[in-house]
Amino acid sequence: MNAADNAFILICAGLVFVMTPALALFYGGLVRSRNVLSTTMHSYASLALGTVIWIIVGYTLAFGNDTGGIIGDFSYFMMNGITGTVAPAAENLPHATFFMFQCMFACLTVALISGGYAERMKFSAMLLFSGLWLIFAYCPMAHWVWGGGWMAQLGAIDFAGGAVVHMASGAAALACAQALGPRLESGLSSEGPHNLPMTLLGCGLLWLGWFGFNAGSALSAGDLAAHAFATTHIATAFGIVGWLLVEWIRTGKPTSLGAASGALAGLVCITPAAGFVPLSAAIIMGFVGGVACYGGVMLKTKFGYDDALDVVGIHGFGGTVGAILTGVFCVASVNGVDGLLAGNPAQVGIQAVSVVGTWVYVYIVSRLILAVVNATIGIRATADEEVSGLDLNLHNERGYNI
Repeated sequence: MNAADNAFILICAGLVFVMTPALALFYGGLVRSRNVLSTTMHSYASLALGTVIWIIVGYTLAFGNDTGGIIGDFSYFMMNGITGTVAPAAENLPHATFFMFQCMFACLTVALISGGYAERMKFSAMLLFSGLWLIFAYCPMAHWVWGGGWMAQLGAIDFAGGAVVHMASGAAALACAQALGPRLESGLSSEGPHNLPMTLLGCGLLWLGWFGFNAGSALSAGDLAAHAFATTHIATAFGIVGWLLVEWIRTGKPTSLGAASGALAGLVCITPAAGFVPLSAAIIMGFVGGVACYGGVMLKTKFGYDDALDVVGIHGFGGTVGAILTGVFCVASVNGVDGLLAGNPAQVGIQAVSVVGTWVYVYIVSRLILAVVNATIGIRATADEEVSGLDLNLHNERGYNI
């Protein structure tokens, strides 16, 4: 075990942890004021629920010994065999460090989905859906990509979660939005995002946390971590440029929400590629991610699904674009894998297979889980609860006492 690597990954785990409360701020500012607490509760509940499930069965399903390329075994059930051992996936780290680092990813992914069902799902339904989804969708995906499963065996590369985190959350958010239907109109005049400064603060903290998310995925404090840190920041800046350019041309005005959305688009797009592509590719990927995710958000109007906080448009589309472009730009000189521009076009096809596999599997599983939850406890708040606000009706609290 390496003490410097251990210290670095512990700090990165803390940064990834901060991303979930940051997401609570980001999402909370985007909803109506009467739903700010119910929306932020989704993120905080994800931290607790995700950790409990990760401890009991999540980690072992994701990173236990491979079983047929599909799922891990129960060798780490209830954290068995973790204390005092090294991590099989990173022998320079204590097992507990790797366990906690990956736990933060799981909690964040569950929280990301909440943007697709914000302002209309019952809290009890959210808890049941999230718990089942973590077990039956996230854990298999993590095993397929990072735990030695079939995607890894195929040769698909995903440095920090383009498929596992972003495409998976996007597919689940699409399933939720379609299963729930659109939000009801309340008739109030002050509809829409109620606190954009809150959203911008959340975005800034997400940007900070993402350095731990991507650089930490190198699993050591070496050159690759520095490289991933740099590609992350570069792509984020150019994501803002790409989004604002399209928005400015289309609407005549650049917006603060557009800047925040563009930053997220750049971050999502570079995530699968951060430790595989050269620094120059991060410029292109960030810019393309900003433009593509702007278009992805526009599709919800065309197809009529109420993706309340644009999880599908940003995380789903951004993760997809990032995964494909990873196969285009990756070079062996960075991390051992050549892509299309380095003379290996087959990598693009491998990435495409992983994209299709992620979207199809996670969407179908999510719809099945939603059907089970709806048949047992129901998934949607009543019309009266929704119109008057979920904060008071589901949590007996007000976000603001003014």
